[in-house]
Amino acid sequence: MKAAIVTIGDELLIGQVVDTNSVFIGQELEKIGCKVSEKVAIADTVEAISETLKRFQNKVDLVILTGGLGPTKDDVTKKTFVEYFNDELIVNEEVLVHVKQLLEAYYKRPISEINKQQAFVPSTCKVLFNKVGTAPGMLMVKEQTTFVSLPGVPFEMKYLITEELIPYIKEAFRLEAIVHKTILTVGIGESLLAETIEGWEDALAEQNIQLAYLPQFGMVRLRLSKTGTNQQEIETEVDQKIKELERLIPDYFIGVTEADSLLEEVSKLLKESKLTIATAESCTGGSIAERLTSIEGSSAYYKGSAVTYATESKVKVLGLQQNTIDTFSVVSEEVAKEMAEGVRKLYQTDIAISTTGNAGPSKGDSDQEVGTVCIGIATSEKTETFTFNFGQPRSKVIQASVHKVWLLLYKYLTSKVVKS
Repeated sequence: MKAAIVTIGDELLIGQVVDTNSVFIGQELEKIGCKVSEKVAIADTVEAISETLKRFQNKVDLVILTGGLGPTKDDVTKKTFVEYFNDELIVNEEVLVHVKQLLEAYYKRPISEINKQQAFVPSTCKVLFNKVGTAPGMLMVKEQTTFVSLPGVPFEMKYLITEELIPYIKEAFRLEAIVHKTILTVGIGESLLAETIEGWEDALAEQNIQLAYLPQFGMVRLRLSKTGTNQQEIETEVDQKIKELERLIPDYFIGVTEADSLLEEVSKLLKESKLTIATAESCTGGSIAERLTSIEGSSAYYKGSAVTYATESKVKVLGLQQNTIDTFSVVSEEVAKEMAEGVRKLYQTDIAISTTGNAGPSKGDSDQEVGTVCIGIATSEKTETFTFNFGQPRSKVIQASVHKVWLLLYKYLTSKVVKS
């Protein structure tokens, strides 16, 4: 089964709004074995939408459009659907009642004429009922292609995809069994990794297993995919290839994961181990704290941060010895050690992380080379410190420092799991 995703709106074309809808839709379709052959963004005009519908007609099984549905006059998707399918608009009474109740209950105002337009749908369409918004989804079939129009508001689109469209697809289409597994590798670049596993990769093609490289800063995810008629058989095949890969790159192989990043793996391990953590940041300026708290449920393990950017704040807030700074400089493993121990004591946590360095472009309060970063990790057993040089520019130094923190935490936490 092949699908195309179309996002509608001038705001997407000019970069005023970032398209996250097509990412979500693609991920959900992939899970059920529907292959997305193309994603496009188009203008919010009758001409652009009509041409796109014609282009995908009978080329794919499913076309999903998001955007261009609403009560305002510049929303033209519904108008284009009516013209393309040679249909007419009629009032859907169930949608009308829902829009009226929603406006009265949440917005405390009566329904207006412009809001009533939301209840008008093509007479032959299947309505995808939108319980979380006013604009319904519309599903229409022409020849060999099913066309679906959804509102562009992300939470409304997500509801309709998961609660209305995916169940419909599973019932209406014949889907193959599919397996997707993603392996996380760290510490090896994409090109060197590809060179190292070249023979293994060639063998994948012989078994019709697809491989995708998904590189990020400091890590590469490898996604294996295979379709077939027997779910158990293809799962066994993919698992065997993963075991071979682990033996091939043991120093870089992290494991199979649904996480998008090493941070998500660290978060999972912190939750599972029931360990708490605090951070003391200088050169990273709160970036570690910001990323940690962006993870849902991080309050279970993250207790707080001290962004001691200035030298004097390290003394006043974290209790550093001035003599340590004077003797070793503010960018040193000795200072990183006292920072980590100080913030661990401050927040009474199991683990504490510290960063101090010269992110650039100038050296600041230290004579250390620009790009030098010292990281400390304090636990109940001991405090370890590390020194790195991440070069330049400044943004790269900060990004590399944060990633190195996740790697150090991952290694510590996995060692705790093994010991326990």
